Amino acid sequence: MSSASTLITNIGELSTQDAAAETPVLQDAAIVFEGERISWIGPARNAPAADEMIDAGGRAGLPGWVDSHTHLVFAGDRSAEFEARMAGQAYEAGGIAVTTEATRAASDYDLTRLLLARAAEAAAGGTTYLETKTGYGLNVEEERRHARIASTVADTVTFLGAHLVPDGADADEYTDLVCTDMLAAVRPYVQWADVFCEKGAFTEEQSRRVLQAGRDAGLGLRVHGNQLGPGAGVQLAVEFGAASVDHVNHLSDDDVAALADSWAGWGAGAGAGTGIPGTVATCLPACDLSTRAPLAPARQLLDAGVQVALASNCNPGTSFTSSMAFCVATAVLQMGLTVQEAVRAATYGGALALRVHTGADRDGARAVGSLAVGHRADLQLLNAPSAAHLAYRPGMPLTGMVLRAGVPVRH
Repeated sequence: MSSASTLITNIGELSTQDAAAETPVLQDAAIVFEGERISWIGPARNAPAADEMIDAGGRAGLPGWVDSHTHLVFAGDRSAEFEARMAGQAYEAGGIAVTTEATRAASDYDLTRLLLARAAEAAAGGTTYLETKTGYGLNVEEERRHARIASTVADTVTFLGAHLVPDGADADEYTDLVCTDMLAAVRPYVQWADVFCEKGAFTEEQSRRVLQAGRDAGLGLRVHGNQLGPGAGVQLAVEFGAASVDHVNHLSDDDVAALADSWAGWGAGAGAGTGIPGTVATCLPACDLSTRAPLAPARQLLDAGVQVALASNCNPGTSFTSSMAFCVATAVLQMGLTVQEAVRAATYGGALALRVHTGADRDGARAVGSLAVGHRADLQLLNAPSAAHLAYRPGMPLTGMVLRAGVPVRH
């Protein structure tokens, strides 16, 4: 028995972000989906009949946001730390320990309730595919607990036991624990392994051990790198074939070249990408603003041929927002991206960073991050005639209807 079909017509501007499309931005467009699958896209005047019809009223349509970097499993409040930072105190990685204590003290019920509320906030803002990490447990039992809870809500989960060395622990002994008992405990619940390769967190040698252990366990790899200053994060990410390196605030010419080289076999220019994806540079502008760090050089990276993603980095210490629209507006207004480049980074770029851009991800789900026949029906309609309004009217609540796998999340 076939699923009921739904036609959304009278879309003033449809940004498909489909790299294979001859025209990735359509005017006066329509889209049809059956169940969770997109079955047709084209001019509204040519739209086929469907069981149901939604009139978009000239509003803009675009893929749901793909937020490829969040830390949503946490309890506690760090607003005092934020106030101190705004008053001039420098950001250091050690603030993570405050959240670790509060999160360990929270019950499964409370952590699940908090996670569900944060995921719902993200969905209401147009996010239809969500990654989140562990990393506020920092011992075997807590990391397993957080991974298990995250796996019940997020679309994909990253193991970040290598977030910070706990107070009083020996760094090398803790790294060994991350690579052995902790990794084994979380393995049933996670798809990715990550490491905070940074001064005050994990050294290059320790980060290498974590990445190798993750690879040996069959996990995809990610890296927190080059956030607080120059470091080995980018080079390690490229060496290990990591799907992304995130933050990337402090890059040398060699770092940019290494990232660009990782994409050499993927496809020319902004094409569909017929080869193996390289390492995505994930920029986290909300975090950069909150820490008063230099904004990541997204324009330089794009011009060099690097694929870029935008993500919220929603966390209690440095970026307590899941608003991808805010990240898009910042990328346009302050990072030198065009509107369509920023939208692409927040949709298709995030899907690339999570390797769900083709539908060949680990659980066999349909492709996300772009609108094309066969892809998952993840779509948002803005209360605006074009995506340009995301930056033209920054901070305004423009998200209208949101569909995730064909199901309305927000009407």
